[in-house]
Amino acid sequence: MPAPRPRPPMKGPVWIIALISLIILLLIGAYMVPLGGYLFCYFFSGLGCKSISEWLPLTPTREYSDAEIAARGVIRDILQTPPIQTKTPKIAFMFLTPGTLPFEQLWDKFFDGYEGRFSVYVHASSEKPEHLSRYFVNRDIHSEKVVWGTNSMVDAERRLLGLAFQDPDNQHFVLLSDSCIPLHNFGYVFNYLMNTNVSFIDCYEDLGPHGSAGRYSEHMLPEVDYKDFRKGSQWFTMKRQHAMIVISDGHYYPKFKLYCKPGMEGDKNCYSDEHYLPTFFYMMDPGGIANRSVTHVDWSERKWHPKAYQAQDVTNEILKNITSIDESLHFTSDERKLLVDKACMWNGMKRPCYLFARKFDPEALDTLMHHFSNYTTI
Repeated sequence: MPAPRPRPPMKGPVWIIALISLIILLLIGAYMVPLGGYLFCYFFSGLGCKSISEWLPLTPTREYSDAEIAARGVIRDILQTPPIQTKTPKIAFMFLTPGTLPFEQLWDKFFDGYEGRFSVYVHASSEKPEHLSRYFVNRDIHSEKVVWGTNSMVDAERRLLGLAFQDPDNQHFVLLSDSCIPLHNFGYVFNYLMNTNVSFIDCYEDLGPHGSAGRYSEHMLPEVDYKDFRKGSQWFTMKRQHAMIVISDGHYYPKFKLYCKPGMEGDKNCYSDEHYLPTFFYMMDPGGIANRSVTHVDWSERKWHPKAYQAQDVTNEILKNITSIDESLHFTSDERKLLVDKACMWNGMKRPCYLFARKFDPEALDTLMHHFSNYTTI
């Protein structure tokens, strides 16, 4: 009986057959369910894929009112419209202060030599400031009284954005307080903000009594759900498209103005400056924000207000340490107490987290002026 003939070898590598089979399955899945399309996009992103939101069914998870449909449509179109290209793009530095800015001389040193690349706006809510720097003279805007913890804080932020937005060259917007200082030289800050396509808006979930559990109100339904309620620092930087949707938002902010304020529902104290923007962007454009602030603040003392840096605390070593931090920390009010974020990323690279810092005592001005050239050196 003749021996059986050996089986001929396969004509092509096994991996080619497997790859073709996988592509066929994913293509079939793309027509069957949205997830198939997303998986195809995930593995073959070079083939001109759309975002996952465009693969998902258009039917919302709940029924939107006419007003909400209109609001979401406007926001979607703004976010999909390419930003205006100008010959002289600038950063708008917006100062929210009770009166005179104690670190105006330091900011003058920061701005010096970079004329035409920035603009300044000052919202002084208690008294008319006395300006020492040429960059601040005649930069005061119409302002109204601001009370800590109330919606007047967000109203002031939106007022600043509205005024700064009128200049088409303003492509990025930075909110600063009277106790803020720069941590790097202007060129570094300009490149950091202008060469990234995200806004640096702090956003995280705090399930404790100073977060969702103690501040969210069901009166915000249906527009703002408990699961979407977020917290974050009010000190932001945002690109022009994001500034536009904040200025034009007449649908979601009223929910916070009515139902996120001190003395709500008995013992609930909600502060809209900590919740409105984080929640709004988590719902509207979560992929467009960095989920962190670029303004450093030390909450390690676990008090209502952050640690204040007195004149004797300010040394070149302390300032260098702050500028080198590359992980952002979030203190939560639940049993976890501390949530450590991943490394601060900038365009896919690990970079220092902070461009600015607060809360510095006015008496620290001379020391900061003395150390400025050292701690802002890259």
